[in-house]
Amino acid sequence: MVDGTEDGGARLVPLGPDGLPAGPVLTEPDLVGAVRSRPGVGRWVWRSTGAVHPRLLAAGVRVERCYDMEAAEQLLLGHEGHLGEPRSAAAAWARLHHRPVPPDPPLRAAEPGAQSPLFEPATGQDLPFEGLLEVYADQQRRHAAAEHPGRMRLLTAAESAGMLVAAEMTRAGLPWRPEVHRAVLHELLGERYAGGGEPRRLAELADEVSEAFGRRVRPDLPADVVKAFAQAGITIRSTRRWELAKIDHPAVEPLIAYKKLYRIWTAHGWSWLQDWVRDGRFRPEYLPGGTVSGRWTTNGGGALQIPKVIRRAVVADDGWRLVVADADQMEPRVLAAISRDPGLMEVAGHADDLYTRLSDRAFSGDRDHAKIALLGAIYGQTSGDGLKNLAALRRRFPRAVAYVDDAAKAGEEGRLVRTWLGRTSPRAAGAAEADEAGIPQEGGEEPLTDGEFTPGYASVNARARGRFTRNFVVQGSAADWALLMLAALRQALSGMRAELVFFQHDEVIVHCPAEEAPAVAEAIRTAGDTAGRIAFGDTPVRFPFTTATVECYFDAK
Repeated sequence: MVDGTEDGGARLVPLGPDGLPAGPVLTEPDLVGAVRSRPGVGRWVWRSTGAVHPRLLAAGVRVERCYDMEAAEQLLLGHEGHLGEPRSAAAAWARLHHRPVPPDPPLRAAEPGAQSPLFEPATGQDLPFEGLLEVYADQQRRHAAAEHPGRMRLLTAAESAGMLVAAEMTRAGLPWRPEVHRAVLHELLGERYAGGGEPRRLAELADEVSEAFGRRVRPDLPADVVKAFAQAGITIRSTRRWELAKIDHPAVEPLIAYKKLYRIWTAHGWSWLQDWVRDGRFRPEYLPGGTVSGRWTTNGGGALQIPKVIRRAVVADDGWRLVVADADQMEPRVLAAISRDPGLMEVAGHADDLYTRLSDRAFSGDRDHAKIALLGAIYGQTSGDGLKNLAALRRRFPRAVAYVDDAAKAGEEGRLVRTWLGRTSPRAAGAAEADEAGIPQEGGEEPLTDGEFTPGYASVNARARGRFTRNFVVQGSAADWALLMLAALRQALSGMRAELVFFQHDEVIVHCPAEEAPAVAEAIRTAGDTAGRIAFGDTPVRFPFTTATVECYFDAK
């Protein structure tokens, strides 16, 4: 175990398999030097990767493995039904000793381009080194008491590896060409007006919307748009694109165009470029496990929502390439592995298109119906044609459908569900908590795509929670697999110049010299199957990737 001191030093102690000290506590004058001088350490245990790893990376020190106590505490709290309680080491120690639990410090605002301030001591979060040892030993006992101890330990190791990857991706940065970005913005939005107002194209579209309604309407204000349609005799619940597209009115076309460009201007416009791109790199702060299902988020920068047109600015360095890899039908393959359905495992045991094979087995060659049926089972789309398709799926793959049905029933009854490795769903929540957690609500969208549910606006009910838990066991298990894939890929790249520079859910980007690209693509493919074997055991399920080696991210899809 290692812990930094306020003067830049470190306290260290070797740990035994029981989590207890296996030697004396040592004090070193320099944390970086202490870690650098011990290259043979198999795994470093520390309170938070974000508080240590960036400093090591800045000094050129690479850590192979770590145990992140804060990440472990969050996973253990969830497993014990207390997700959302403070996860700091100080909070864990207070719970252990039945003392008042200090709240976690608020997430600091992202400071693009600035050095991470995470080394500054957090008020009320100081804990003596002896306290850290107590917390770590207690976490080992709690891992042993988990429903599946081996899986829970693997989940903690995977989450800790994800923390290392996240810090390294932040430091490496995504290659970005500001001059290309500016050209794209000018092409889409036109000239910028003095004073920071809307650029020319947005102003023109706003005028078209107003002209269509016969009065001045602010297209950037949803309430104003809803009111304008109401005055035109058209009732809409929201200004979402899918709802607008169903309306026959001359304002619809310029309004949809405005909304699309407005989002680019506000989320990835000139101000964003100035704030977030430095020295040809975009360096967001990645947050592994940022959602309850284990998916990643970012603290500022919007890295996980880069519009396709803006990807034209993501260009490899001269002589380098971007290897962009997408996991193919990841969640259906995960369902096959966790449900142990023989038929679906056979379908998922090939690297070619899963939905085509599924359609040949159960849907008379209709790929679209096969896809709707399988994603409908995962996401809870069980009405209309979805119900008929689900019946066909249930006849051919009963264990797979029963797996998600059982998870849905557990959610409806207020029980917790877990991913294959043990990440646990939150308890039933009210409307405000549901919005934060991503629980679908009555009236919300249920997209048949691989993604988080989009929360709606009404109160949560039992059926809505059932849809959430149905998806959680699959989506969360997919997030667990992705962590292991990243860990395996990170290890495979350790002897190359290649760098992991981007990850979101089912997509990974590696920036590498052109001559390393074939080896990187093969490493990604191998990492997918390695992660499947480690996570789910010996199953026939394959986890293939579609890879593209390109100079520009835009050209990958």
